[in-house]
Amino acid sequence: MSSLEPNPQWSSELAQKWQRLLQRMRHYGGCVVAFSGGVDSATVAAVAYRVLGSRAVAVTAQSESLSQYQRQLAAQVAQQIGIRHLWIDTQEVQDPRYQANTSQRCYYCKSELYAHLTQLAKQWNLPVVVNGTNADDQGDWRPGLQAAEQFGVKSPLLECGIGKREVRQMARWLGLSVWDEPASPCLSSRVAYHVEVTPERLRRIEQAEAFLRSRGFHPVRVRLHPGELARVEVPPEFLPRLISSPLREELAQHFRQLGFAFVTVDVEGLRSGSLNQLVPLLSKPSSPSGSD
Repeated sequence: MSSLEPNPQWSSELAQKWQRLLQRMRHYGGCVVAFSGGVDSATVAAVAYRVLGSRAVAVTAQSESLSQYQRQLAAQVAQQIGIRHLWIDTQEVQDPRYQANTSQRCYYCKSELYAHLTQLAKQWNLPVVVNGTNADDQGDWRPGLQAAEQFGVKSPLLECGIGKREVRQMARWLGLSVWDEPASPCLSSRVAYHVEVTPERLRRIEQAEAFLRSRGFHPVRVRLHPGELARVEVPPEFLPRLISSPLREELAQHFRQLGFAFVTVDVEGLRSGSLNQLVPLLSKPSSPSGSD
């Protein structure tokens, strides 16, 4: 196939969305891609590179909130795509507003990220910054979308009406290894709202999830709740093995050594963004202010 041809087995609707995505990328004329290595940003980066070549640059932000697993994944996927890939250091974890971990935490993170990326785009004479937000992201609580709007960041998948299932179809057609990779947001997303985000807690969560992955659990989430309580989420079909001896005892001992006071297993299984169920119970300011 030509690198820009749609899959002949796609529906006419998906093929049309693919063509609109290509046209939008051409219209940009150059871009900086906010690149996490997940399927959404990887698809955007792959299309941008095929359309724009060296006028497309992928940039990944690294801080205490990015796990080593995600670092490795981002590097591998960027290499697979062939796009120029750079790393920048961000300091959101040092921001008291971010540390306070209100429902606006993502706004402060994305604001710092997009401030860096828009400056780089200007420095490199690239017209726009783009992200991997897709059409389905509008249905969840995502204050980072407001930061994108304020910084003029473009969301080509969203603008073309491309949802998650369609993104995965495109990623598979593009030959991306992450086409079926589960979503993996930053480590801070595992910390319950109003529990302070600290580097020590983020390291503890990362080590806990790494332990579970080493035992064959993927995807996995370790959520941290008040009282240093760990709530483990794995796909429902993995629950019997997780709570069976001797793994159950090994898990409890290892988590206590990491610094968790209590360990629970969520019987509902893994649910992306499960902490957002708490958002309706929290105040949602119409516009984030400089202090909480």
